[in-house]
Amino acid sequence: MTPSSQAGTRRSLQSLLLKRFGMAVGTYVLTGLLCGVGVFAGLFNAPPLAVLGIGALATFSQLVFLGLFLSRLNLRLADPSLTEPQVLVALLWLTALLSQFSEGRGSLLVMYMLILLFGVFQLPPKVFARCALVAFLGFAGLNLYEAYTLQLRAPRMALMQACVLAVVLVWLCLFASYAQAMRQRMRQRRFALQAHQDTLRGMMRQLEDLAATDELTGLCNRRHFLRLASCELENLRGDRQHGLALLDLDHFKRINDIHGHAAGDRVLQTFAAVARACLRDGDVVARYGGEEFVLLLPNTEADQFTACCERLREAFSRAEPLGVQVANLSVSIGMTLLSADDDLDEALQRADQALYQAKRDGRNRCAATWEDVDA
Repeated sequence: MTPSSQAGTRRSLQSLLLKRFGMAVGTYVLTGLLCGVGVFAGLFNAPPLAVLGIGALATFSQLVFLGLFLSRLNLRLADPSLTEPQVLVALLWLTALLSQFSEGRGSLLVMYMLILLFGVFQLPPKVFARCALVAFLGFAGLNLYEAYTLQLRAPRMALMQACVLAVVLVWLCLFASYAQAMRQRMRQRRFALQAHQDTLRGMMRQLEDLAATDELTGLCNRRHFLRLASCELENLRGDRQHGLALLDLDHFKRINDIHGHAAGDRVLQTFAAVARACLRDGDVVARYGGEEFVLLLPNTEADQFTACCERLREAFSRAEPLGVQVANLSVSIGMTLLSADDDLDEALQRADQALYQAKRDGRNRCAATWEDVDA
Protein backbone atom coordinates (compact mmCIF):
# COMPACT_ATOMS: atom_id res chain seq x y z
CA MET A 1 0.00 0.00 0.00
CA THR A 2 1.41 3.40 -0.99
CA PRO A 3 1.88 6.20 1.59
CA SER A 4 -0.89 8.24 -0.04
CA SER A 5 -3.35 5.36 0.15
CA GLN A 6 -2.36 4.70 3.77
CA ALA A 7 -2.99 8.36 4.61
CA GLY A 8 -6.37 8.17 2.90
CA THR A 9 -7.24 5.07 4.90
CA ARG A 10 -6.29 6.79 8.15
CA ARG A 11 -8.38 9.84 7.27
CA SER A 12 -11.37 7.64 6.48
CA LEU A 13 -10.95 5.71 9.73
CA GLN A 14 -10.60 8.91 11.78
CA SER A 15 -13.72 10.36 10.16
CA LEU A 16 -15.68 7.22 11.09
CA LEU A 17 -14.36 7.32 14.67
CA LEU A 18 -15.37 10.97 15.03
CA LYS A 19 -18.88 10.10 13.90
CA ARG A 20 -19.08 7.35 16.53
CA PHE A 21 -17.80 9.80 19.13
CA GLY A 22 -20.53 12.21 18.05
CA MET A 23 -23.10 9.47 18.75
CA ALA A 24 -21.63 9.04 22.25
CA VAL A 25 -21.85 12.78 22.87
CA GLY A 26 -25.46 12.64 21.70
CA THR A 27 -26.14 10.01 24.38
CA TYR A 28 -24.72 12.34 27.03
CA VAL A 29 -26.98 15.14 25.79
CA LEU A 30 -30.07 12.92 25.96
CA THR A 31 -29.13 11.83 29.48
CA GLY A 32 -28.76 15.47 30.45
CA LEU A 33 -32.25 16.19 29.15
CA LEU A 34 -33.60 13.33 31.24
CA CYS A 35 -31.83 14.77 34.26
CA GLY A 36 -33.58 18.04 33.58
CA VAL A 37 -36.90 16.24 33.69
CA GLY A 38 -35.83 14.63 36.99
CA VAL A 39 -34.91 17.99 38.49
CA PHE A 40 -38.24 19.44 37.38
CA ALA A 41 -40.10 16.48 38.92
CA GLY A 42 -38.22 16.80 42.20
CA LEU A 43 -36.67 13.33 42.07
CA PHE A 44 -33.18 14.36 43.20
CA ASN A 45 -31.72 14.05 46.68
CA ALA A 46 -28.93 16.52 45.95
CA PRO A 47 -29.33 20.16 44.98
CA PRO A 48 -29.23 21.10 41.29
CA LEU A 49 -25.66 22.40 41.72
CA ALA A 50 -24.46 18.86 42.42
CA VAL A 51 -26.07 17.67 39.21
CA LEU A 52 -24.47 20.55 37.34
CA GLY A 53 -21.12 19.58 38.84
CA ILE A 54 -21.49 16.00 37.60
CA GLY A 55 -22.49 17.35 34.19
CA ALA A 56 -19.47 19.65 34.08
CA LEU A 57 -17.07 16.81 34.93
CA ALA A 58 -18.72 14.56 32.36
CA THR A 59 -18.34 17.32 29.76
CA PHE A 60 -14.67 17.68 30.65
CA SER A 61 -14.12 13.95 30.16
CA GLN A 62 -15.65 14.17 26.69
CA LEU A 63 -13.44 17.12 25.83
CA VAL A 64 -10.44 14.95 26.74
CA PHE A 65 -11.64 12.24 24.36
CA LEU A 66 -12.28 14.85 21.66
CA GLY A 67 -8.73 16.16 22.08
CA LEU A 68 -7.36 12.64 21.59
CA PHE A 69 -9.35 12.23 18.39
CA LEU A 70 -8.50 15.65 16.95
CA SER A 71 -4.78 15.22 17.73
CA ARG A 72 -4.89 11.71 16.24
CA LEU A 73 -3.13 10.32 19.28
CA ASN A 74 -5.83 7.65 19.34
CA LEU A 75 -4.37 6.16 16.14
CA ARG A 76 -1.27 5.12 18.09
CA LEU A 77 -3.32 2.93 20.43
CA ALA A 78 -4.32 -0.69 19.94
CA ASP A 79 -8.00 0.38 19.88
CA PRO A 80 -8.11 3.75 18.09
CA SER A 81 -11.87 3.98 18.69
CA LEU A 82 -11.27 4.17 22.50
CA THR A 83 -14.49 2.21 22.92
CA GLU A 84 -13.68 0.58 26.25
CA PRO A 85 -12.48 3.81 27.95
CA GLN A 86 -15.52 5.68 26.68
CA VAL A 87 -17.89 2.96 27.92
CA LEU A 88 -16.26 2.79 31.36
CA VAL A 89 -16.28 6.57 31.79
CA ALA A 90 -19.94 6.72 30.76
CA LEU A 91 -20.83 3.96 33.24
CA LEU A 92 -18.99 5.85 35.98
CA TRP A 93 -20.90 9.08 35.36
CA LEU A 94 -24.24 7.27 35.06
CA THR A 95 -23.69 5.54 38.40
CA ALA A 96 -22.73 8.87 39.99
CA LEU A 97 -25.87 10.41 38.53
CA LEU A 98 -28.10 7.61 39.81
CA SER A 99 -26.72 8.14 43.30
CA GLN A 100 -28.44 11.53 43.33
CA PHE A 101 -31.93 10.09 42.60
CA SER A 102 -34.37 9.60 45.42
CA GLU A 103 -37.03 7.92 43.32
CA GLY A 104 -37.31 6.86 39.69
CA ARG A 105 -33.84 5.33 39.69
CA GLY A 106 -35.13 2.26 37.90
CA SER A 107 -36.37 4.33 34.97
CA LEU A 108 -32.76 5.26 34.11
CA LEU A 109 -31.45 1.69 34.19
CA VAL A 110 -32.08 1.60 30.47
CA MET A 111 -29.15 4.00 30.08
CA TYR A 112 -26.82 1.20 31.19
CA MET A 113 -27.97 -0.85 28.22
CA LEU A 114 -27.73 2.12 25.89
CA ILE A 115 -24.12 2.73 26.93
CA LEU A 116 -23.16 -0.94 26.58
CA LEU A 117 -24.80 -1.20 23.17
CA PHE A 118 -22.18 1.28 22.06
CA GLY A 119 -19.61 -1.52 22.41
CA VAL A 120 -21.58 -4.57 21.26
CA PHE A 121 -20.04 -4.65 17.78
CA GLN A 122 -16.67 -3.19 18.75
CA LEU A 123 -15.53 -4.80 21.99
CA PRO A 124 -14.29 -8.41 22.24
CA PRO A 125 -16.64 -10.62 24.30
CA LYS A 126 -14.33 -10.71 27.35
CA VAL A 127 -13.89 -6.94 27.35
CA PHE A 128 -17.64 -6.43 26.94
CA ALA A 129 -18.33 -8.79 29.85
CA ARG A 130 -15.86 -6.82 31.94
CA CYS A 131 -17.69 -3.57 31.17
CA ALA A 132 -21.06 -5.22 31.96
CA LEU A 133 -19.65 -6.40 35.29
CA VAL A 134 -18.52 -2.84 36.08
CA ALA A 135 -22.06 -1.62 35.34
CA PHE A 136 -23.66 -4.21 37.62
CA LEU A 137 -21.16 -3.72 40.43
CA GLY A 138 -21.63 0.02 40.23
CA PHE A 139 -25.40 -0.16 40.53
CA ALA A 140 -25.37 -2.95 43.12
CA GLY A 141 -22.65 -1.20 45.13
CA LEU A 142 -24.67 2.01 45.13
CA ASN A 143 -27.71 0.21 46.58
CA LEU A 144 -25.62 -1.73 49.11
CA TYR A 145 -23.99 1.47 50.29
CA GLU A 146 -27.38 3.13 50.78
CA ALA A 147 -28.66 0.03 52.58
CA TYR A 148 -25.61 0.09 54.86
CA THR A 149 -26.11 3.79 55.65
CA LEU A 150 -29.86 3.27 56.07
CA GLN A 151 -30.62 5.57 53.14
CA LEU A 152 -32.27 2.93 50.91
CA ARG A 153 -35.97 3.66 50.93
CA ALA A 154 -37.26 0.63 49.01
CA PRO A 155 -34.97 -2.40 49.48
CA ARG A 156 -37.27 -4.79 47.68
CA MET A 157 -37.56 -2.48 44.67
CA ALA A 158 -33.77 -2.06 44.64
CA LEU A 159 -33.31 -5.84 44.74
CA MET A 160 -35.74 -6.26 41.85
CA GLN A 161 -33.95 -3.58 39.85
CA ALA A 162 -30.57 -5.22 40.45
CA CYS A 163 -31.91 -8.61 39.36
CA VAL A 164 -33.46 -7.13 36.20
CA LEU A 165 -30.20 -5.35 35.43
CA ALA A 166 -28.25 -8.59 35.94
CA VAL A 167 -30.52 -10.53 33.56
CA VAL A 168 -30.33 -7.83 30.90
CA LEU A 169 -26.55 -7.58 31.21
CA VAL A 170 -26.14 -11.35 30.89
CA TRP A 171 -28.33 -11.27 27.78
CA LEU A 172 -26.27 -8.40 26.35
CA CYS A 173 -23.06 -10.34 26.99
CA LEU A 174 -24.43 -13.34 25.12
CA PHE A 175 -25.64 -11.12 22.30
CA ALA A 176 -22.26 -9.35 22.11
CA SER A 177 -20.51 -12.73 21.90
CA TYR A 178 -22.88 -13.83 19.13
CA ALA A 179 -22.44 -10.53 17.28
CA GLN A 180 -18.67 -10.78 17.46
CA ALA A 181 -18.78 -14.38 16.22
CA MET A 182 -20.98 -13.31 13.31
CA ARG A 183 -18.67 -10.40 12.57
CA GLN A 184 -15.64 -12.69 12.59
CA ARG A 185 -17.42 -15.14 10.32
CA MET A 186 -18.37 -12.35 7.93
CA ARG A 187 -14.78 -11.09 7.94
CA GLN A 188 -13.50 -14.56 7.10
CA ARG A 189 -16.05 -14.89 4.33
CA ARG A 190 -15.08 -11.49 2.99
CA PHE A 191 -11.41 -12.50 2.95
CA ALA A 192 -12.32 -15.79 1.28
CA LEU A 193 -14.43 -13.94 -1.28
CA GLN A 194 -11.58 -11.53 -1.91
CA ALA A 195 -9.22 -14.47 -2.43
CA HIS A 196 -11.69 -16.07 -4.85
CA GLN A 197 -12.04 -12.77 -6.71
CA ASP A 198 -8.26 -12.45 -6.98
CA THR A 199 -8.09 -16.01 -8.28
CA LEU A 200 -10.84 -15.32 -10.80
CA ARG A 201 -9.11 -12.14 -11.95
CA GLY A 202 -5.88 -14.08 -12.40
CA MET A 203 -7.70 -16.76 -14.38
CA MET A 204 -9.38 -14.10 -16.51
CA ARG A 205 -6.00 -12.55 -17.28
CA GLN A 206 -4.65 -15.99 -18.20
CA LEU A 207 -7.66 -16.61 -20.44
CA GLU A 208 -7.19 -13.22 -22.08
CA ASP A 209 -3.52 -14.04 -22.67
CA LEU A 210 -4.44 -17.44 -24.09
CA ALA A 211 -7.10 -15.89 -26.31
CA ALA A 212 -4.63 -13.31 -27.64
CA THR A 213 -1.50 -15.50 -27.97
CA ASP A 214 -0.46 -18.16 -30.41
CA GLU A 215 0.42 -21.16 -28.28
CA LEU A 216 3.28 -22.43 -30.45
CA THR A 217 5.23 -19.24 -31.14
CA GLY A 218 4.15 -17.03 -28.25
CA LEU A 219 3.28 -14.24 -30.71
CA CYS A 220 -0.07 -12.51 -31.04
CA ASN A 221 -2.65 -14.57 -32.85
CA ARG A 222 -4.60 -13.35 -35.86
CA ARG A 223 -7.66 -12.14 -33.94
CA HIS A 224 -5.63 -10.11 -31.47
CA PHE A 225 -3.49 -8.64 -34.25
CA LEU A 226 -6.52 -7.47 -36.19
CA ARG A 227 -7.87 -5.80 -33.07
CA LEU A 228 -4.54 -4.04 -32.41
CA ALA A 229 -4.15 -3.03 -36.05
CA SER A 230 -7.67 -1.59 -36.14
CA CYS A 231 -6.93 0.50 -33.04
CA GLU A 232 -3.66 1.74 -34.52
CA LEU A 233 -5.41 2.64 -37.76
CA GLU A 234 -8.13 4.57 -35.91
CA ASN A 235 -5.48 6.56 -34.04
CA LEU A 236 -3.55 7.36 -37.21
CA ARG A 237 -3.59 11.11 -37.90
CA GLY A 238 -2.25 13.51 -40.49
CA ASP A 239 0.38 12.38 -42.95
CA ARG A 240 1.73 9.63 -40.73
CA GLN A 241 1.90 6.08 -42.07
CA HIS A 242 2.05 2.56 -40.68
CA GLY A 243 3.91 -0.28 -42.32
CA LEU A 244 1.96 -3.51 -42.91
CA ALA A 245 3.54 -6.72 -44.17
CA LEU A 246 2.56 -10.33 -44.74
CA LEU A 247 5.39 -12.85 -44.36
CA ASP A 248 5.38 -16.46 -45.59
CA LEU A 249 8.08 -19.03 -44.78
CA ASP A 250 9.37 -20.47 -48.06
CA HIS A 251 9.00 -24.20 -48.77
CA PHE A 252 7.55 -24.84 -45.34
CA LYS A 253 5.53 -27.84 -46.53
CA ARG A 254 8.76 -29.43 -47.76
CA ILE A 255 10.29 -28.99 -44.29
CA ASN A 256 7.32 -30.78 -42.71
CA ASP A 257 7.42 -33.58 -45.28
CA ILE A 258 11.17 -34.18 -45.00
CA HIS A 259 11.94 -33.44 -41.36
CA GLY A 260 8.55 -33.90 -39.70
CA HIS A 261 6.06 -31.59 -38.08
CA ALA A 262 8.18 -31.25 -34.92
CA ALA A 263 10.94 -29.72 -37.06
CA GLY A 264 8.39 -27.47 -38.70
CA ASP A 265 7.23 -26.28 -35.28
CA ARG A 266 10.84 -25.56 -34.30
CA VAL A 267 11.29 -23.48 -37.48
CA LEU A 268 8.17 -21.45 -36.65
CA GLN A 269 9.48 -20.85 -33.15
CA THR A 270 12.85 -19.81 -34.55
CA PHE A 271 11.22 -17.27 -36.85
CA ALA A 272 9.24 -15.84 -33.93
CA ALA A 273 12.44 -15.42 -31.91
CA VAL A 274 14.22 -13.74 -34.84
CA ALA A 275 11.27 -11.40 -35.41
CA ARG A 276 11.24 -10.31 -31.77
CA ALA A 277 14.97 -9.57 -31.91
CA CYS A 278 14.71 -7.50 -35.09
CA LEU A 279 11.72 -5.32 -34.17
CA ARG A 280 11.37 -2.19 -32.05
CA ASP A 281 9.25 -1.78 -28.97
CA GLY A 282 5.76 -1.02 -30.20
CA ASP A 283 6.10 -3.02 -33.40
CA VAL A 284 3.61 -5.87 -33.65
CA VAL A 285 4.25 -9.27 -35.20
CA ALA A 286 1.66 -12.05 -35.14
CA ARG A 287 1.11 -15.50 -36.51
CA TYR A 288 -1.49 -15.02 -39.21
CA GLY A 289 -2.05 -18.71 -39.89
CA GLY A 290 0.07 -21.79 -40.66
CA GLU A 291 3.49 -20.59 -41.81
CA GLU A 292 2.22 -17.08 -42.55
CA PHE A 293 2.94 -14.09 -40.29
CA VAL A 294 1.85 -10.46 -40.29
CA LEU A 295 3.82 -7.40 -39.24
CA LEU A 296 2.77 -3.87 -38.28
CA LEU A 297 5.26 -1.04 -37.81
CA PRO A 298 3.59 2.12 -36.49
CA ASN A 299 4.82 5.53 -37.67
CA THR A 300 7.32 4.53 -40.32
CA GLU A 301 8.39 5.52 -43.82
CA ALA A 302 8.78 3.35 -46.89
CA ASP A 303 12.58 3.15 -46.73
CA GLN A 304 12.59 2.46 -42.96
CA PHE A 305 9.95 -0.21 -43.38
CA THR A 306 11.84 -1.86 -46.22
CA ALA A 307 15.08 -1.82 -44.22
CA CYS A 308 13.35 -3.47 -41.28
CA CYS A 309 11.81 -6.22 -43.41
CA GLU A 310 15.12 -6.84 -45.20
CA ARG A 311 16.90 -7.08 -41.84
CA LEU A 312 14.35 -9.61 -40.66
CA ARG A 313 14.60 -11.62 -43.87
CA GLU A 314 18.39 -11.79 -43.73
CA ALA A 315 18.42 -12.66 -40.02
CA PHE A 316 16.04 -15.56 -40.57
CA SER A 317 18.11 -16.88 -43.49
CA ARG A 318 21.07 -17.13 -41.10
CA ALA A 319 19.09 -18.70 -38.25
CA GLU A 320 19.74 -22.26 -37.11
CA PRO A 321 16.84 -23.94 -35.32
CA LEU A 322 18.00 -25.86 -32.24
CA GLY A 323 17.99 -29.60 -32.64
CA VAL A 324 16.94 -29.46 -36.31
CA GLN A 325 19.18 -29.69 -39.36
CA VAL A 326 17.26 -27.52 -41.82
CA ALA A 327 19.19 -25.70 -44.51
CA ASN A 328 18.28 -22.69 -46.65
CA LEU A 329 15.65 -21.11 -44.44
CA SER A 330 14.02 -18.14 -46.13
CA VAL A 331 10.93 -15.95 -45.96
CA SER A 332 9.05 -13.95 -48.57
CA ILE A 333 7.57 -10.60 -47.54
CA GLY A 334 4.84 -8.48 -49.07
CA MET A 335 4.75 -4.87 -47.87
CA THR A 336 2.31 -1.98 -48.01
CA LEU A 337 1.72 1.30 -46.21
CA LEU A 338 -1.34 2.26 -44.19
CA SER A 339 -2.61 5.85 -44.28
CA ALA A 340 -5.30 7.53 -42.19
CA ASP A 341 -8.10 6.97 -44.72
CA ASP A 342 -7.14 3.34 -45.41
CA ASP A 343 -9.23 0.22 -44.86
CA LEU A 344 -7.47 -2.60 -43.02
CA ASP A 345 -8.94 -5.40 -45.15
CA GLU A 346 -7.93 -3.61 -48.36
CA ALA A 347 -4.45 -3.01 -46.98
CA LEU A 348 -4.10 -6.70 -46.13
CA GLN A 349 -5.14 -7.56 -49.68
CA ARG A 350 -2.46 -5.22 -51.03
CA ALA A 351 0.15 -6.85 -48.79
CA ASP A 352 -1.05 -10.27 -49.93
CA GLN A 353 -0.66 -9.26 -53.58
CA ALA A 354 2.85 -8.00 -52.86
CA LEU A 355 3.61 -11.33 -51.12
CA TYR A 356 2.54 -13.29 -54.19
CA GLN A 357 4.74 -11.01 -56.27
CA ALA A 358 7.71 -11.88 -54.03
CA LYS A 359 6.90 -15.58 -54.47
CA ARG A 360 6.69 -15.24 -58.23
CA ASP A 361 9.99 -13.39 -58.33
CA GLY A 362 11.80 -16.33 -56.78
CA ARG A 363 11.05 -16.17 -53.02
CA ASN A 364 13.40 -15.04 -50.26
CA ARG A 365 12.79 -11.41 -51.07
CA CYS A 366 10.64 -8.39 -50.20
CA ALA A 367 8.09 -6.88 -52.54
CA ALA A 368 6.07 -3.70 -51.99
CA THR A 369 2.89 -2.28 -53.44
CA TRP A 370 4.41 1.20 -53.72
CA GLU A 371 7.06 -0.20 -56.08
CA ASP A 372 4.25 -1.13 -58.49
CA VAL A 373 2.87 2.38 -58.18
CA ASP A 374 6.30 3.91 -58.90
CA ALA A 375 6.72 1.61 -61.88
